[in-house]
Amino acid sequence: MAKKAKQTQPDSFEGIESALTRTEQFIEDNSKVLSYIILGIIAAVLIFMGTKRFYLKPLQEEASGQMFMAEKFFERDSFNLALNGYGTYPGFLQVTEDYGITKAGNLAEYYAGICYLHLGDFENAIDYLESFKTKDLLVGAAKYSAMGDAYVELGDYDKAVSNFEKAINDFRNDYSTPLILKKIALVYEEMDEFNKANDYYLEISREYPDSEEARNIQKYIKRTELKMQQS
Repeated sequence: MAKKAKQTQPDSFEGIESALTRTEQFIEDNSKVLSYIILGIIAAVLIFMGTKRFYLKPLQEEASGQMFMAEKFFERDSFNLALNGYGTYPGFLQVTEDYGITKAGNLAEYYAGICYLHLGDFENAIDYLESFKTKDLLVGAAKYSAMGDAYVELGDYDKAVSNFEKAINDFRNDYSTPLILKKIALVYEEMDEFNKANDYYLEISREYPDSEEARNIQKYIKRTELKMQQS
């Protein structure tokens, strides 16, 4: 076996040398093009860094300042003022329009959706919430939970369940998941699918025994079990 290894070694070196020669020749033949590509990459990186530092960062700070009063109105449950603004103070709608590329503008999409939800405009609530992007567990869960609530109000229970499940599957957390599980179960009860409702109530009892929702969950479990027997 050792002799065979020695015999194949020169061929390997020849192959490597041949590959290097071809590479060197390619670089030599295309040196100008490669230089332009490298310069283009460097320029793109510098432009990106400059844009982020000298444009996006100040714009983000400006957007946060513009949204300050809208957030105050939101905290006071003045959802119309929060949405549309008051006097010289812009609302969330204006912030999303003027600063949509910023983090603050993105967050304003969420606030606008929640405002519309409270104001009973469920279609707009869904549109704005859907536009909002986040990876945060709690905020992501809140987004899809709110979208589920809007679909419930519209009577579209299938889409409501789909959004509630999205909240659970992608943004599971100990704080909001038990509440969303209960929402799904209640929707399934409305759909007369008592076995599915019972499964979600049992999951609350089993997985989140210390949650607020688990305190009186046994009455929901018994209720769905009774309905399952009757159906």
